[in-house]
This record gives sequence, structure tokens and C-alpha cells, in this order.
Amino acid sequence: MNEPMWRFDVAIVGGGLVGSSAALALARKGMRVVLIERRYCGAQASGVNYGGVRCQGRPAEQLPLAMRARRIWDRLVEKIGIDGEFVVSGHLRLARSEADLEGLEAYAQMAAQYGLPLQLMSGEAFRRRYPWLGAAAVGGSLCASDGHANPRLVSPAFARAARQAGALVRELTEVTRVDYDGKRFSLHAGEDTIEADWLVNSAGAWGLKLAERFGDTVPMKPIYPNMWVTEPLPHFLDHNLGVFGGGIYARQVERGNCVIGGGRGHGDGEFAQPSSDTTRAVMRDACALLPALRDALLIRTWSGVEGCTPDHNPILGASPKVPRLLHAFGFSGGGFLLAPGVGEVLADLVIDGATETPLDAFHVNRFSAVPA
Repeated sequence: MNEPMWRFDVAIVGGGLVGSSAALALARKGMRVVLIERRYCGAQASGVNYGGVRCQGRPAEQLPLAMRARRIWDRLVEKIGIDGEFVVSGHLRLARSEADLEGLEAYAQMAAQYGLPLQLMSGEAFRRRYPWLGAAAVGGSLCASDGHANPRLVSPAFARAARQAGALVRELTEVTRVDYDGKRFSLHAGEDTIEADWLVNSAGAWGLKLAERFGDTVPMKPIYPNMWVTEPLPHFLDHNLGVFGGGIYARQVERGNCVIGGGRGHGDGEFAQPSSDTTRAVMRDACALLPALRDALLIRTWSGVEGCTPDHNPILGASPKVPRLLHAFGFSGGGFLLAPGVGEVLADLVIDGATETPLDAFHVNRFSAVPA
């Protein structure tokens, strides 16, 4: 083995928004940090997702983390130097049946216990407030504090901010081997050998491979969210939209383009491509909710690779098998809002050995037949 050329307090594998957020949080607390990304920081799922900054609709176990993360988004300029086109548009979650309305009401009661206020609407008052919605929408739940941002700007900006804070950011560098000798981790990264006291696994859809290297396994599979964008349209859509039960989401940016998503594309676990059949099918449903889209020209469609767990919750927290190994992957398509909060949580675990944010629901062993 080559003599180590670099020694750090923390090595982070994966330069997406989670890894970059962790690098920034740790570097600003004086830790010596290296962030290693085999391609470009923020170029994978973190940079090609829908861009929803949404607390509404998340399961109860995610809400403490989501609320913590949401507070960071209000300080984005202070945090990374740009606003990332973050807009507090509100998130309107639509109901298409009476059963959906009942589901929205039950969710609102649960969310209120976590300090997330939601406004329920239906009937004529709902129709007067949102005349641009089609008849397929019979009501909705508005979370006024939710919004959306541009992932192509936000994700790389966290990596730049981490570098400015003192982290070493290594792009186009593949980690080919990781070992642990009982005291510290040794990583073969490109042509170099790096040693670190802590290892953070934030490798996204590829995080399972690194976790399994140390005996931590999860029934995770890759998914390929399908998204597209229209030509610029006259402004009509004020909110970031979702649908109870999932399936469609949409928002309109300042330039007038509508970003829409739903269904799945295709992929091989390494690369992704959108599905024309999925786009056509979901667009028909989207037009029933948003008639203004019926004659819109779609100018681009895309997908990305994300890791999805059976319960759609992330793997987040300490490995039960290896000291000072932290996992943060498997966000199942919902990590964009959470990532800045996850970065702070990981910094808590490294520096303080604990965090006030509940993580039990995200333990790597939760799918095992034998409890940890």
C-alpha cells in the first residue's frame, strides 16, 4: 500500500448535495475534511431532480429533519453565497376524490403536532381561489412555507462553499478501495491514498456498495424519476403542486417554463434516460389538473439515478458494525429539501457524538430480521 499522502479528520465519499452539505458544515466547525466525487459535485441526482423544497407530504418520521432543513433554506445566501432561485411559493397538495380530502385532513392533524401548519380547502371557495385548476382537482392542502429552487445551481454551490470554507474537494476522483484498521480509514482515491478518522458514505444510488464493504446491507434499488419542462408560458401557476397519493408534481419558474414530473424513466443502475411513454401518460393526467398545459410544447425531458428503500426513508446515521462510519444515502427521490439538514446532522454526529434530530427510523439495520 502506498504511504498516505493526505490525512484528514473526515473523508466524505459522494459529492452530491448531502456530501457537500456535510463537508461545508464540518469545515466551518474547523474539521479537516476531504470530499471525494468520481464525477462532478452536484451533477448526479442532486443536480437533476425536480427541485421541490417541500415539508408537506413527508411521513411523520421525516418531519423533524425536514423542519430543521427548511430553516436552512431561508439562510441560503448566507450559507452558499447564492439564492439558488429559491422561491417560497407554497406547496399545494391536490385531492382528486373525497377519500383524498379525508387523507389530507388526517395528514394535516398529524403535521400540526410537528409545527407544520396546513390550510385545507375544497368546494366553491377552493374553485374561486384556483380558477386555473381543472375539474379533476376537488380540493387541496396548502403549506405556505414550502417552495422550490434550481438544483443545477444549489447543489454545485454547496460544494464551492465547502471548498471556500477549507474543505479539499476532489472531483473526477474515484474511490477504488476503502479499508479500516480499527483506528482510521484508508481510501485509495485516484492516484492517492487518503487516511481519515471518520468516513461519511453519501454516495447516493451507489452508497449501498460502500456500505456492503463494511457489512451493512439494505434492500435498496435504483429508481429513475421522470421529469420534463415546457416552453415558457404565460404565468398561471403560483404554487409548487403535488397530488395526494403521488404521481404528478409541477411548478412554474419565473421565466414561464413549467417543470413537471411523474412516473419513472429507464436505467441500468449507472445511467438513466427518460421514458416517452411515461411522459405522455403522466402529461395527460397533468393536463386534467392544469388545462393551461394542453397546448404546451415540451422542450426537454430527463431522468437521474436515485437509491430507493422499501419504506422510502433514507439510510442515515452510524454504522452498527464499524466505529466512526456514517451513512447518508437512499433518499428515495426526496432528498433535495433534506440535504442541508442532513449535513448539519452528520456534523453533529462527528463533533458531538449525537444529534437532537431523531434518526431511529433511518437506521441501516431496520430491514434486518434480527434487531440491531
